[in-house]
Amino acid sequence: MLTILGFVMIATFLVLIMMKKMSPMAALVLIPALFCVLVGQGAHLGDYVLKGIGDLAPTAAMLMFAIIYFGVMIDVGLFDPVVRGILKFCKADPVRVVVGTALLAAIVSLDGDGSTTFMITVSALYPLYKRLKMSLVVMTGVAATANGVMNTLPWGGPTARAATALKLDAGDIFVPMIPALAVGLVAVFALAYVLGRRERKRLGVLTLGDTRVATEAADERESEQVLVGAGAVGTGSATAGGPRTSGGAGTGSGATPSAGGPQDEGDADLQVLDPHRATLRPKLYWFNAALTVALLTLLILQALPIPVLFLLGAALALTVNFPHMKDQKARVAAHAENVLNVSGMVFAAAVFTGVLTGTGMVEHMARWLVSGIPDALGPHMGLVTGVLSIPLTYFMSNDGFYFGIVPILAEAGAAHGVAPIEIARASLVGQALHMSSPLVPAVYVLVGMAKVEFGDHTKFTVKWAALTSLVVLGAGLLFGIL
Repeated sequence: MLTILGFVMIATFLVLIMMKKMSPMAALVLIPALFCVLVGQGAHLGDYVLKGIGDLAPTAAMLMFAIIYFGVMIDVGLFDPVVRGILKFCKADPVRVVVGTALLAAIVSLDGDGSTTFMITVSALYPLYKRLKMSLVVMTGVAATANGVMNTLPWGGPTARAATALKLDAGDIFVPMIPALAVGLVAVFALAYVLGRRERKRLGVLTLGDTRVATEAADERESEQVLVGAGAVGTGSATAGGPRTSGGAGTGSGATPSAGGPQDEGDADLQVLDPHRATLRPKLYWFNAALTVALLTLLILQALPIPVLFLLGAALALTVNFPHMKDQKARVAAHAENVLNVSGMVFAAAVFTGVLTGTGMVEHMARWLVSGIPDALGPHMGLVTGVLSIPLTYFMSNDGFYFGIVPILAEAGAAHGVAPIEIARASLVGQALHMSSPLVPAVYVLVGMAKVEFGDHTKFTVKWAALTSLVVLGAGLLFGIL
């Protein structure tokens, strides 16, 4: 019964948020509370929730102070050169923009923290996506999938968990998987290229400043109506309503502001690049750069717990860049909305994970899945583990999967002569999809900063991320790694 109710609870949650019948926060709280009562354990709901909150509290603290820290770094101009470099590469070509999204997300993912990756990637590229009227779910989908592949780094979390659960060396797990993961990363760039071409075809001819990009619009040879000023221009067939401008976030046409007139929403969205904003601290640029490098280095070395590092970093960044208390309060207030949204989601997710684990649903679901594996597949437990890792790491936290299920799979594999190291490597396959799981706090940073509905992100990303995971699995089998 617990097995069935566990699957039904997860399915109910996903259906309701994808159909936008409930907000993710409400669904994360109310649905598990209801199912906790249905399994006859309503009296223990408080204990389960408090246990879940206790487990995720460090993550919530880390996210809160990470958002403040990187928000301050964006305010003072630390990432402006990075943004300008990306814009120079991307120009106004949607293909370059989407490929640039994958590239930036992959590079920043080297620090091993998804929240950091998403904050920097969205901060850098959100203004450009808005100005060119590109689909924001393309940005969130590509960034999440790229980060998922890179999340397998030994200091990223999953590899360390697999090593700990099976008492193996993290390097022995990760290094042989590099070729398969590299193929997965190539698949992400190929996906970015395909999605970019789709966006280029949809939008028509675009301009950004003095850059003009030819597209594959059906009426490419017809006379083009170019609107100069707003920054993004469409051919007559780009939209049914006429040429596009870089106005607001909508997809319809808009009026181009005259020279000297008020800025449109697209210009406002590019505030992060405004060279005259009051929060810039050019004289402290190298201090901020050194502080950030030191913070990320200590994070990778795990010198202190990550929440403590970001707490200290945020306090130091605020104190040095904004010595006056009034300015510090203004900076914290400027990022308060993101902090509240993300931390709220984390604590709501604690209800979901607390009930799922406390009631025993996770354990029953795992054992049911493992017991359903035919004996004939025993010698192929590496393949079985890789396939199972795709849905299981989406529906479960990494802790639940690696400490609860992977040891069971390893035992089943050992009975058929499959080495635990092979099971550990195969367990990394599903990470491309895992980073879009509703149980991953970082994904709420991504969709929150990008102003994308979680349900829209889920519907768009799941199929591409699952395909990327299958590519990694196929490469692992082809190279004889799994």
